[in-house]
Amino acid sequence: MNATVTPDAESAITDIAQRHGLSRDAVLAMLLAVNNGGGTMAQFSIPELGGSGQWMRGGMTMVGNMFDNALKARVDALCGELSNLLATTTVFPPAPTGSSGGFTSNNWWPGDLGVPSSSGGQNDTRYAVFPGTRRLAIQVNGVTRVFDTGEHNIGGVQQQQGGAAGTVTFTSQFGTFDVSTLSELGARQVAETPVAAPAPQEIHHQAPASAPDAPVSSSPGTPAPSDDAASIVAAIESLAGLHQRGILSDDEFASKKAELLGRL
Repeated sequence: MNATVTPDAESAITDIAQRHGLSRDAVLAMLLAVNNGGGTMAQFSIPELGGSGQWMRGGMTMVGNMFDNALKARVDALCGELSNLLATTTVFPPAPTGSSGGFTSNNWWPGDLGVPSSSGGQNDTRYAVFPGTRRLAIQVNGVTRVFDTGEHNIGGVQQQQGGAAGTVTFTSQFGTFDVSTLSELGARQVAETPVAAPAPQEIHHQAPASAPDAPVSSSPGTPAPSDDAASIVAAIESLAGLHQRGILSDDEFASKKAELLGRL
């Protein structure tokens, strides 16, 4: 995993990995997942932690084996610690300065968007996801378009071979969508795109996690009580969809629903 972190963050990752009995790469992968969720949730697929799963701070934790309570507790403890690390430590290095003309060929998105949680592309189409600023950048044939992702917590990306922006689809807690459903903030030629901070590890054609998508807080940091209530309602709706498709049994759905309603 090639994501670049600060020395302080690297030291913390090493310490956390040792204390939790995990590899450094597993902890870093979860750190990126928690960062992608604004510090309050994570959607992950880590073999050392049972494969695909989801975590929501102060609430729902789901792992590949839904009856493995020990693993759920382990994931919850790890994610809680990483959420605190993101809130108290500069994890990702700032954007470089002094580059010639203020541009770089490697980072094609506007620098004011921040550090993307994921980026990738195919042929003449590229994308970068910025949960911290709730933005999505799409570049097609040298033109970069920026969109407001609103309440979407993007956890998966799919792109058709040789497709344009309309053929890149994303998965969030609200299901699958494309940029036609988002508000566009502007388009510009690639030559006008200023330098951005180094990107974390690129992901290409990330499939949606098999567990139900967790809801997203509208901004990083500690959510307000109303945001918690909205997140819990969205989580129940996601579970209801799985129940309707037969993925969850009646007892499993009723138990999880009661657990979430108890937190309102």
